[in-house]
Amino acid sequence: MEMPFLATAAACAAMGLAGGMGYGACRHAQRLRQRARHKEKVGAQGLSAAVAPDGGTALDAKVIDLLRRESVGAAGGSRLTLPGIAGRSAWFARIVGHTGLAGVLGEAGFCSVRAKLAVAGAVAGGVLGAAVSVPFAAVLGAVGCFCGFTAPRRALKHRVAWRTRQMEQHLPEMLDVVAIGMRSGLSFDRSVQIYTLRFDTMLAAELSLAEREWTSGLEQRDQALRQLAASYDSPVFARVVEAIVRSLRFGTSMVDNLETAAHEARCAYRAMRQEQVAKAPVKMMVPTGTLILPAMLIMVLGPVLLEMIGGGI
Repeated sequence: MEMPFLATAAACAAMGLAGGMGYGACRHAQRLRQRARHKEKVGAQGLSAAVAPDGGTALDAKVIDLLRRESVGAAGGSRLTLPGIAGRSAWFARIVGHTGLAGVLGEAGFCSVRAKLAVAGAVAGGVLGAAVSVPFAAVLGAVGCFCGFTAPRRALKHRVAWRTRQMEQHLPEMLDVVAIGMRSGLSFDRSVQIYTLRFDTMLAAELSLAEREWTSGLEQRDQALRQLAASYDSPVFARVVEAIVRSLRFGTSMVDNLETAAHEARCAYRAMRQEQVAKAPVKMMVPTGTLILPAMLIMVLGPVLLEMIGGGI
């Protein structure tokens, strides 16, 4: 009786093990397919279009996602707009180019989202303020309308600042790698390929897209590099690209220029961080003066005032 029971238990265990291995293999294949689809998405739209703006808040990410969906919808039909906010194509093209979402966001969708968020903010503020009084509802409605109207512009500015910080953080590293590759006898294109293959950064992904463009003949090399520099709001990166283009055009030594540019970019990034640290105490004065200081004054002077009031009575 024991042998059939052991055989049955062994068969059940083998079947369970085989099922578990099959399930694990299916899950692994599914993850590989999802990763491949994500890489295709990044390659089609650029890494910056697939990554949420880390420099802003979760609300900024939702606003940009709403702008993306509304821009896609606005291409097929009319959307709600407000008079006076269209017609600033130069400003919109510049800031959208710096966000890395050129060709993804449209001005019609931007105006539509502005109008809808302004109306939604006014309604939400009015409903919340109506619980207190009618004047308070009017004030909160006006504040909500202003916040909703300016939310898309703030979200785009936060994304521009985040992309600039990410690029300037990894720019010295990229220049050092390219300089080391060229000093070892490699060409500029091969050095750029080594950096884009070995490093997983936003700058490496976008530089890889630019490198594929000039390698396949879709763009000239200097034009592709200048377009990449124009997609960032960074004078440092623009100067570095111009130095690279001049060295490639006139055949001058690029290694020394790259090393010098890497040192300048590293110093500029360090100075920017030091400036942010120096501004922190000044920014802390606002919450300290408006929140902490009144509470401390109440705690210190409250008992004294109570004693004075009690003595006067």
